[in-house]
Amino acid sequence: MNVFLSLRSTTNHGTVLSPRRAFAPTFSMPYAQLVVGPAGSGKSTYCHNVHQHCASLGRTLSVINLDPAADEFRYPVTADVRELISLEDVMEEEELGPNGALMFCMEYLEDNMDDWLAEQLEGYMEDDMVIFDCPGQLELYSHHSAFKSMTEKMTGWGWKMVCVYILDAQFISDGTKFIAGCLQAQSAMLHLALPHVNILSKVDMLQDKSVLEPYLCPDHQRLANELDERMDPKYRKLNHAIASVMEDFALISFAPLDISDEESLQFVLYQCDCAIGYGEDADVRTSRDVEYGDEPDMSNLSLE
Repeated sequence: MNVFLSLRSTTNHGTVLSPRRAFAPTFSMPYAQLVVGPAGSGKSTYCHNVHQHCASLGRTLSVINLDPAADEFRYPVTADVRELISLEDVMEEEELGPNGALMFCMEYLEDNMDDWLAEQLEGYMEDDMVIFDCPGQLELYSHHSAFKSMTEKMTGWGWKMVCVYILDAQFISDGTKFIAGCLQAQSAMLHLALPHVNILSKVDMLQDKSVLEPYLCPDHQRLANELDERMDPKYRKLNHAIASVMEDFALISFAPLDISDEESLQFVLYQCDCAIGYGEDADVRTSRDVEYGDEPDMSNLSLE
């Protein structure tokens, strides 16, 4: 019997969700990356490449799939939310469309975190790293409670977490799209309240990588001026108001990710490690020094 069916019970009010059992695991500061971002931005590709990179260094890293609509993986899956609930089952049994079914799945996961999620996280110890490959629906990271509840639950269990927000580098081709992407990232930062690393993915697909430079630490007023040139004058006040909000928060910057360049991947992973203090309690010249050769030297990292 599908686990989704076995965990459900029905009352006069309809379907309610009942955890099989609840327990709070005890851990010794393991680490986790919550990989989020728009659909098609390269989240699963990031997970695959980070897993391969860490394997080549002898660093243990596990990947857990939290996308109930996923159908195939390039990385070894340590745990899969589809063992708990799958999108296809929900669409068929609840007669919902894809988006409604996904929200149902996430709410079901939220109600079973003390059960299913806690069980998947048993046994991780200090300096272990887990990456969560998440769905691409942006409302999950801007206002829906599921991932907010998950991060609060995991930090309460002793995990140190970083949110890795993936944005397709093709967004820089259009000022409107890029500002929208920045606002989405900022919304996720404020909602999830985690250390945050923003990544421009698919840099390897750009013919001229030098065009990235102005977007890594965006000049929002320059972007607003660019919008003024392309949009109706009646939107100018709005453009500059949005730019002013982004400038005042000063939260958004991006690290470029070229998956064909090991140094680029190493730098991104180093940024994530620094955000949560991975290895900071280790003795001098231990695993971090061996893996990274001390802090990566990015002086030769070229965007050209």
